[in-house]
Amino acid sequence: MWKSKDVYYISDSTGILISNIGKAVLCQFPEISFQEERISYVNTVEQAKKVLKKILKQSGGRKPLIFSTIVDPKVREVIRLSTEVEYFDPLESLLEGLENSLEAEALRVPGFSHHISDVLMNRRVEAIHFCLDHDDGQKPDQYKEAEVIILGVSRSGKTPVSVYLATQMGIKSANFPLTSEYLNRYRLPPGITKNINRTVGLTITPELLHSIREKRYSGSSYAKLATCREEIQQAKQIYQKYKIPVIKSSGKSIEEIATQISQELELTRI
Repeated sequence: MWKSKDVYYISDSTGILISNIGKAVLCQFPEISFQEERISYVNTVEQAKKVLKKILKQSGGRKPLIFSTIVDPKVREVIRLSTEVEYFDPLESLLEGLENSLEAEALRVPGFSHHISDVLMNRRVEAIHFCLDHDDGQKPDQYKEAEVIILGVSRSGKTPVSVYLATQMGIKSANFPLTSEYLNRYRLPPGITKNINRTVGLTITPELLHSIREKRYSGSSYAKLATCREEIQQAKQIYQKYKIPVIKSSGKSIEEIATQISQELELTRI
């Protein structure tokens, strides 16, 4: 069994799609260490030859793994036919199967999935602006325009999740910190209660919250484990009081949390 492998994600577009697919597959082999690199916009035979030469030099004959979505067969074959690499193209087999099933030919246009219309692009830009304008409790009187309002105690991960929802899903998200003003009174401001059906609460383990706060405010009362426990418990009681769905953030990536939120509120991503 290999202890380590070089992995290259090669695309004639951004390479985001194939790298996501590759990473999703490779995580099933936790005992192997992978050195990964993404190479984008390989559109000519000359570029492909140059890339292959670089890869073989870096990998030193250790048969690197190549995940690719290059559409042009001439460009693709430069790398695919090399006996010194292991080549995988998960989309090509899917396209061939779909062509047979649908009795139609696929476009096979590089980066076609990234050709977002002006309307969708404008929606995403609006979502990003909204997210930035309504970060960390700003302008709660405008929450009626939000598609999701994320609650949580300080340092529970509200902002990165909110930014991901806006930038990657085109969802207008606001986030609101549950400070002592609200935790001690077990209440929420009108901007949230009036839009409670679009609100979710994040929760986190006290130990993880303590670790996060301690790194920035070491030795402070704010970072104490007892403080973290109390705040998290108070936040949970607020969620129960207002019947707010809860998402556990501990041990999850930002993408996973954002996806759970969008599914919980049945939000449509763009």
